[in-house]
Amino acid sequence: MQSTPSVPDEFPSSDPGSYRSFILDLLGIMAYGELSAFERLSSDARFSPELNDRVVLGGRAAAEYAHYELIAARLEAMDADVAGTMRPFMAAVDAFHDRTRPADWYESIMKAYVLDAISGDFYRALARHLDPRTQQIVAEVQVTEEQSDVLMSRLRTALVDNPRLASRLALWGRRLVGEALTQAQRLGIERSFLEGLVSLHDESGADPVAKLFSDLTREHSRRMNLLGLTA
Repeated sequence: MQSTPSVPDEFPSSDPGSYRSFILDLLGIMAYGELSAFERLSSDARFSPELNDRVVLGGRAAAEYAHYELIAARLEAMDADVAGTMRPFMAAVDAFHDRTRPADWYESIMKAYVLDAISGDFYRALARHLDPRTQQIVAEVQVTEEQSDVLMSRLRTALVDNPRLASRLALWGRRLVGEALTQAQRLGIERSFLEGLVSLHDESGADPVAKLFSDLTREHSRRMNLLGLTA
């Protein structure tokens, strides 16, 4: 049976400085990710083919900014400089978005759908090993199932209306998940996000980091199958 990791009530007394630094990094990249999502979705909404799409994406953009504000409030409560915690991640996150610039509105929607899902899975996996307050923040800033279903429904409609989109969006989805996992692994190692997982091996000796990325890939494949696409 796999042991359940201990979760500190607040910052662990054994090394509170290191844990605080770790949490600041985690919240910093989450905050900048939410701010970037707000900017991208606001732009996507302007170029929506239908007015209803514009309303939906506008609402999503507003929700992403509200998530940013929640994280910023937590950072301020920790007496941290919000901009300062985000700044170390700007170059990496901006470079990722430059590498995955959508060719059209449909690729933008697929990007939002894939990134919402995989980032949510990644942060939830990390949060299971963290203090309850951080777990709460992660839970509060996740995209709801209803919000995710809206994007899935819009993608399904687009694929029915234009079946020729299927091969292009399937290829785009594979590229997105590959880039996202590479980015997560790189930042996770550089900023010690995965450090806690590395020490948690089950009785079989399996590497929990490898398992995490395998789980993320499997969940992505499941979502693509729901869209009728090959992951």
